[in-house]
Amino acid sequence: MTALVLRGRVLSFLSEPAGVTDRGSYRYIEDGAVRIEGGLIKAVGDWGDVETADAEIADHRPHLLLPGFIDTHAHYPQMQVIASWGAKLLDWLENYTFPEETKFADYAHGRRIAGRFFDELTRHGTTTAVAYCTVHPDSAEAFFDEAAARNLRMIGGKVLMDRNAPEALRDTPQSAYDDSKALIEKWHGAGRALYAVTPRFAITSTPAQMEMAEALMAAHPDCYLQTHLSENDAEIALTARLYPEARDYLDVYERYGLAGPRSLFGHAIHLSDRERGAMAETGSVAVFCPTSNLFLGSGLYDEAGLRERGVRRAIATDVGGGTNYSMLRTMDEGYKVLQLRNQNLDPLRAFYWSTLGNAEALQLADRIGTLDAGSEADIVVLNCRATPAMALRMDTVETLAEELFVLQTLGDDRSVMETYVAGDAAKTGIDGGDKRQSRR
Repeated sequence: MTALVLRGRVLSFLSEPAGVTDRGSYRYIEDGAVRIEGGLIKAVGDWGDVETADAEIADHRPHLLLPGFIDTHAHYPQMQVIASWGAKLLDWLENYTFPEETKFADYAHGRRIAGRFFDELTRHGTTTAVAYCTVHPDSAEAFFDEAAARNLRMIGGKVLMDRNAPEALRDTPQSAYDDSKALIEKWHGAGRALYAVTPRFAITSTPAQMEMAEALMAAHPDCYLQTHLSENDAEIALTARLYPEARDYLDVYERYGLAGPRSLFGHAIHLSDRERGAMAETGSVAVFCPTSNLFLGSGLYDEAGLRERGVRRAIATDVGGGTNYSMLRTMDEGYKVLQLRNQNLDPLRAFYWSTLGNAEALQLADRIGTLDAGSEADIVVLNCRATPAMALRMDTVETLAEELFVLQTLGDDRSVMETYVAGDAAKTGIDGGDKRQSRR
């Protein structure tokens, strides 16, 4: 097996940056090399220090080499309802999302859309995502089959919904348990696949189904739990009516043992002080979804408040309520959301969040999110001069942080010159302009 060495400016984070001057939080090599063998990173260092004599070389200078982006909350079945206008969350689900999701009873349809989903992710530099499927087991089979065919590190799960949804999208507590159990046994830990138990949200699951989710997590504690929390005022009010015994929205999940260090709570915008404390105590993750929060008018995430309480946090696109597959665009909108809260998302922390930070939220930093030796070779190549406007702005840039902010603010899929998945070039429909040499 031939080794591959990538040459370029290497950037990988070591810890969460305290600010734009925190040089100890990252490793940057101006003329660096990443050696890849068998899908894993074998060595990283200065160009002259990494063995290249027996390797194919992909020369990406002057571009940046970073770990592939990680998206911690997305809905692959919603690709064809992205950009559906004029609704808040609950109306948007009823009018657009639920009708679309009925199509995923058909495996062939699910497999086609999963393929397009992964095309978009890799085109935008994302190499791992945590995705909701639909209530249909075949939608999860299609998702995992397509991910396996592409050797992608993906996390997903069949949605659990037994009320407040069309009949074609409802399961039962028992069928939800049986179908999820079978999917876990087949896919969790198979190749690069991992499973997330997925009650859509409290509104669409009865207490009996929540008990089944609790049983699944108890039987499979190394799986993830993904759901939604406190996204929209009307959603919160309906949850309170459906679960009158709960102290608040988070308490619904707590009562069924569903809050914990492997629990990913999408949105988490309108949290009480008690809920913030409970999230910190249980180690639960609050997932920031800026483009969907703006698009659906749901509210403004309180990053500083969650950080101050010690809540673990992640960032995500939330396609298709979210309006872009790009983590660069997500960082940009996240910056704007936090500006409206008189908070700040500096470029170092933004890129940390989309790589190592999200890997840490998923407890996968030993496998993805860094360019450390031993990590899986998921890598994105970024061009800070990809458009005329970016090139013009870059003429005045003097620091790495400024360059990252140009990418964060003006970058998109055109800035992604290549995406490597387990060491294989995976970006479709583009010539990255690589200068490749074979030296064997």
